[in-house]
Amino acid sequence: MKNFIAIAALLCSVTFANAQQTVSADMFEKGLRRTDVQLLDVRTAREFKTGHLPNALQADFTNKEEFAHRVKSLDKSKPVFVYCLVGGRSGAAAKWLADNGFKDVTDLSGGINAWRAESKPIAGGEKVPQMRMDHYEQAISGSQWILVDVGAEWCPPCRKMAPVVKQFTEEKKIKILNVDGGNDTDVMKSITASSTSPAPRSAAASRFTAGCSNRISLSKPLPPAITRIPQGQAGKCSSISGSSTA
Repeated sequence: MKNFIAIAALLCSVTFANAQQTVSADMFEKGLRRTDVQLLDVRTAREFKTGHLPNALQADFTNKEEFAHRVKSLDKSKPVFVYCLVGGRSGAAAKWLADNGFKDVTDLSGGINAWRAESKPIAGGEKVPQMRMDHYEQAISGSQWILVDVGAEWCPPCRKMAPVVKQFTEEKKIKILNVDGGNDTDVMKSITASSTSPAPRSAAASRFTAGCSNRISLSKPLPPAITRIPQGQAGKCSSISGSSTA
């Protein structure tokens, strides 16, 4: 019986080790060469804008509601690589992910600081001009259908929705206007106002549905103009709204 208990305990420890591990920057970089890896930056959005690992998604671990919401769009059966500034938050995030059913979680020891110290590639950090309001107004002023896609490259739900949106726009042969929810703040204010006002300045809202949508729900009867907007804030799971131009 004692031998059986010892073996069982050993198996449990091996299983846990496989589910969550902390590795050096070199090993982390090597692991990222796998095509099925989901890379997650658990720092704040402000920190993320100062520079991040290429192709990283972002979910602030200090904002538990946001974090839990965004990681719902990740695949628990595929590896998740996480990092933060120096490793504290990512270590806690890696444990949370493993405890919540993610099968393969790898944490970057020393965080992005260790990554930078090894002179490894960094993306972002540069200031990008936001979309001008006159450009946005002109784009949505026509009589043809247009889908305004509000999201961000680093948003897990947005990235999950991308193939659905692409298929939908190709099938319906409608134009798409991409709005960066974290950068195009003036346009975001206009879209948010339109989603809550019964009579927006430039359009009359006719249908809003919250949450990630599939191609079938997107294909329901649509008005002359449609807008895909964020639920609550940029980067969260988006909504589909319908509006008709004045």
